[in-house]
Amino acid sequence: MAAFRILVVEDEPVIRELVRSLLTESDCEVETASHAADGLKLAKTQTFDLVLLDVVLPPVGSIQLDGIAVCRMLRADPRTAKTPIYMLTAKAKKSDVEIAMKAGANGYIHKPFRGAELMDLVSQLKARVAAAT
Repeated sequence: MAAFRILVVEDEPVIRELVRSLLTESDCEVETASHAADGLKLAKTQTFDLVLLDVVLPPVGSIQLDGIAVCRMLRADPRTAKTPIYMLTAKAKKSDVEIAMKAGANGYIHKPFRGAELMDLVSQLKARVAAAT
């Protein structure tokens, strides 16, 4: 079976590396991006089994895309429309969750998160992929 591939789009280096480390220990192949433009480029040029996406992302030059906009763009692209997208963010109001779900997110993980919560999600998604093949 091919490696379970995850894209992490997160601007905070400590969180990005923590997530990468947790997922790599779980036999996942992890690519990371620190801003929306790199995340979109990776998502459109490679195949991922899961995208973990921060809501608040820094601007690149004059371009400001947050995770909600990235989620909508990924859902609109046939290559990424069915890829599971989970928001990984500190924005925890009910309205934030509703906006993310309307944009096409499959789920929402609040920061600070527990490593076990993330690993449970990945295990469930790996099992679904394995069952589908």
